[in-house]
Amino acid sequence: MGEYLLAVLILAVIGVFLGCIIGIAAKLFKVQTDPRIELVTELLPGVNCGGCGMAGCADFARSIVTGENPPNKCPVCSQEAVSAIAKALGIEVGDTVKKVAVVLCGGDKNQEKVENLYNGVSDCVSASLIAGGPKSCAYGCLGMGSCARACPFGAIEMLNGLAVVHNHLCVGCGKCVEVCPRNLIKLVPTETKVHVYCSSPEKAPAKRKVCNVACIGCRKCVKAAKEGQFAVKGFKVEVNYDSDNLPSEEVIAAAACPTGCLLTTQTHYEIEKNAGVEK
Repeated sequence: MGEYLLAVLILAVIGVFLGCIIGIAAKLFKVQTDPRIELVTELLPGVNCGGCGMAGCADFARSIVTGENPPNKCPVCSQEAVSAIAKALGIEVGDTVKKVAVVLCGGDKNQEKVENLYNGVSDCVSASLIAGGPKSCAYGCLGMGSCARACPFGAIEMLNGLAVVHNHLCVGCGKCVEVCPRNLIKLVPTETKVHVYCSSPEKAPAKRKVCNVACIGCRKCVKAAKEGQFAVKGFKVEVNYDSDNLPSEEVIAAAACPTGCLLTTQTHYEIEKNAGVEK
């Protein structure tokens, strides 16, 4: 009986000794955390989309507290949340320009000619490396849906082999921009209603051979719009998204784009949605 008591006593002494060591080590190596980081983390959306360029919301919260990043760098945060963070930290932050993604291509499978029969991995990067993908236009949407899979908010839909963005779901995190090998996707101000759905810099004859809805650089939209609303870049025209006066729907009717690549976001979606419906 005495042996059992001795064993229990020894174990108890060892337990107390190890507990003291752990307690001392915890105090010596304790990492001081700023309570403001936890506060800011709670005010952030918590989606961990990486649109801010950080590993996640907790990492972004730390960068805000240390002054590395402003709170309005988060594309998902509302203006109210940004203001709450600024107030909690005692800093001033201006208004946030909210942005959404747009895929600047209208060459779906009905409008763009297919050059190669692609039977590889359903990934845009992989397709672009194998003979440039299935479509004839070297600057158009490959239609493999890499951007749709990368979107953490389900804001991109594949319609007729073309990626189309749903503005009411898009938060402008930029994940789709990162994965597109053709650089077709841009983040633009949310109030933008009109786009030129073509990104090819080729001359008009070359474009027309491979796509029915390519921008031929006729500049009708430039003439119909106010100064500075469109920018001419070589053989293509694009919306000047940095303009304080973005083009309105009236420009589309006035320009009468001969190829139909000048569209509103809603009209573009309706065209692609209805194109896949059997009559």
